[in-house]
Amino acid sequence: MIKPKKLQKGDKIAIVSLSSGIMGEDFCRHELEIALNRLRGYDLMPVVMPNALKGFEYLKNHPEKRADDLKLAFSDKDIKAVICSIGGVDTYKLTPYLMNDKEFIENVRKHPKIFTGFSDTTINHLMFHKIGMSTFYGPNILCDLAELDNDMLPYTKEYFELFFNCSGSFEIKSSDTVYYDRKSYGKEEIGKPRKSTKENFGYEILNGSGVVTGQLLGGCIESIYEAYNSCRYADEFDVLNKYDILPNVEDWRGKIMFLETSEVKSSPKMLKTMLDFFMNKGIFNQINGLIVGKPFDEIYYDEYKVVYKEVFKGTNVPVMYNLNFGHCQPRCILPYGITAELNVDYRTLTILENTFN
Repeated sequence: MIKPKKLQKGDKIAIVSLSSGIMGEDFCRHELEIALNRLRGYDLMPVVMPNALKGFEYLKNHPEKRADDLKLAFSDKDIKAVICSIGGVDTYKLTPYLMNDKEFIENVRKHPKIFTGFSDTTINHLMFHKIGMSTFYGPNILCDLAELDNDMLPYTKEYFELFFNCSGSFEIKSSDTVYYDRKSYGKEEIGKPRKSTKENFGYEILNGSGVVTGQLLGGCIESIYEAYNSCRYADEFDVLNKYDILPNVEDWRGKIMFLETSEVKSSPKMLKTMLDFFMNKGIFNQINGLIVGKPFDEIYYDEYKVVYKEVFKGTNVPVMYNLNFGHCQPRCILPYGITAELNVDYRTLTILENTFN
């Protein structure tokens, strides 16, 4: 995989809206300002891309403009990182505008940049993985850098700062604190801490034993499932398949897969449907191990465990549950295409190779 360089003071950071255009709505303006100031606090230079603030309707109707912003970011050699505003549901629509642009692909390969986000951004990550650049399933603008408390959540901040100071292998540790969704993200919440509690579970082993290694690959389970079977958008699989964005069964061979559920809070029955789909497709027969993110607000926490145990019963696939990535607070960073070690006996996940060039 082509790896980006670490961040340094003075670097330009592009902010893009590749899915939802919510960041451009007036009710998010205070969150955007908080995020921009946090980036400036790191002596970075945030650059909001030209279409990123054009709002829900415009960006929904103009995926080509969302794609233009990503192209522009990768054409600028001074921009060293791209941070997504938030997720959404239809970022797959950008694919033809990006993958048909040879200059964009060349820029990605010649001038790799840190790219971070989660949720629907899974599809963007899979696109970059296809092109050959390592990206990060990690913090975005509105959910992390715009945290309304007086600072980013400490665990999230620790892993965000690896973009500056990572010098080799590192461990993905369990957060000792669990934070919950706010009832409001209005101005009245500025400076107020989130509701939180002590982490009561840590990492839990749902299947398997021993130690496995493999490159990390995965994302939001709803995003991946919907992409494979086009259950949300009738043309999604065809669009992504045309450009070979979705990993085929062989592409999963030897990988450590990571999956997490979204804020939609899929029912345990729906989770079983999605996992059975991957099992029947043969994907779970290829992977070396599976890590599973903490459910949103710990909803269905125990029920999801039962489902994973049922699906993987009778297999040797190590499954470790309740990691801090994706739709939970706080969150770490997981680098795509980078080799990790999953030690089920000691309940650890370690990134083995240097994530940066």
